[in-house]
Order: sequence, then C-alpha cells, then structure tokens
Amino acid sequence: VQLQASGGGLVQAGNSLRLSCAISGRTFRTYAVGWFRQAPGREREFVAALNWRTNTVYGDSTRFTISTNNAKNTAYLQMNNLKPEDTAVYYCASSPYATYSDLTDIIKYDSWGQGTLVTVSS
Repeated sequence: VQLQASGGGLVQAGNSLRLSCAISGRTFRTYAVGWFRQAPGREREFVAALNWRTNTVYGDSTRFTISTNNAKNTAYLQMNNLKPEDTAVYYCASSPYATYSDLTDIIKYDSWGQGTLVTVSS
C-alpha cells in the first residue's frame, strides 16, 4: 500500500488550499482514509476521516472538508479560510476500521503517506 500526499504550499491567511492523497494497493470500498497534521513541537493530531460508507468524521476545525474520488482512488482535504495555526505537515493515512472512535484513533491507521507541508502566513 502506498499513499502520496500533495498540494501543500505557502498561502496567506484567509485563503484556501486543497490537499490530495493518491492511494495505490487499496481502495475506498473496503478501507477508510484519514488526514492528520503535525505542527512543529506538537504531537500529530487528527483532522478528518472518511470510511467506505461515506461517513465523515472531523476534528476541531469546521473549515475543512474531506472527500474522495473513487475512480481515481484519491482523497482530498479542502481547507478554507486558513489560519496561521493551521501551519503543519499534513499526512494522509489508511485504516481498515470504520467506527467513529476508530477513525479518530491514530493507532488504527496502518499505512501512511510522506506528508505535505502547509504554511500559512499572517
């Protein structure tokens, strides 16, 4: 299983960014996909997840939306009205679990992408 995250970059506060996660070796029909982020000096935290029933779960931010394109086996994280505190490396990951508690639990993800850096300037 391979996950390739992309789409990060430097943006000004208030702008939007869409991250992509291309997945190979696994499909959304049987696995869930999640986004996590890690800011400097902080632990990796849950951002959003979507399972194969298209149930979505979000962390603290209401400005982010997770979606998938099953034909392309790609997941997306749309981030709107970005703030400097959103600055972090964003990781996509895949999980064989589906319940709410599982999707927010970092240890339930068994495959990870390399991360993409998002920097939000004030």
